[in-house]
Amino acid sequence: MADIHPSAVIAEGAQIGADCIIGPFCVIGADVVLGDRVHLKSHVVIDGDTQVGDDTVIFSFAVIGEIPQDLKFGGEKSRLRIGARNRIREHVTMNTGTIAGGGETRVGDDGLFMAGCHIAHDAQIGDRVIVVNSSAVAGHCVIEDDVIIGGLCGVHQFVRIGQGAIIGAVTMVTKDVVPHGLVQAPRGALDGLNLVGLKRKGVARADITAMRAAFQMLKDGEGTFQDRAHRLADESESAYVQQMVAFILGDTDRNFLTPG
Repeated sequence: MADIHPSAVIAEGAQIGADCIIGPFCVIGADVVLGDRVHLKSHVVIDGDTQVGDDTVIFSFAVIGEIPQDLKFGGEKSRLRIGARNRIREHVTMNTGTIAGGGETRVGDDGLFMAGCHIAHDAQIGDRVIVVNSSAVAGHCVIEDDVIIGGLCGVHQFVRIGQGAIIGAVTMVTKDVVPHGLVQAPRGALDGLNLVGLKRKGVARADITAMRAAFQMLKDGEGTFQDRAHRLADESESAYVQQMVAFILGDTDRNFLTPG
């Protein structure tokens, strides 16, 4: 039931869902599983133990599911799981995982991955994430739902970026970013909250006011950054503030970008 161009090369064992469209000169490996209505433009390469969710569109010259760019990788079995309704543009690369990182790279639903961006081994990407042109998400990163990463950005390995955060263009992110944070400047400075994103999402004014007060406490309060977060946990009833606190007090391998 799929529409497969005669020039496409599909290895024996690959599973192709109903109503898929596979364009000219695509190459699909034996362990690949495509969901229903997946559309591959021309010259797409999908290899490895890779699953692609329903209604995802992958544009020309993307390479999906190749082995990690990690010198420690020894050929062990690992995987890539991509959710539904993603848009993966030209020259995007997404790698499978490593044993050290749990063996799986995961991409959620409804993402937009613009031309030339890279998702490295063991990254965990949430839903509705946008990664703009020529940006790179390094190994073991966690990018939560609704994050926007601007063009020409680099996200250091093991960094976590909380839900709803926005990273300005041409920014290097080497530390964790709190949910709904606004990061900009070449070396990444936490410069406020993503107020535009919160308003577009329809967050109540009371919650936005509580988050602004929480941000100010994190910036100017007494004690360490962790001390301030603990105080917020006790003092604020806003679910959005509590989300921020839980993120700050969660497990991490990095330090935090703190309000400047």
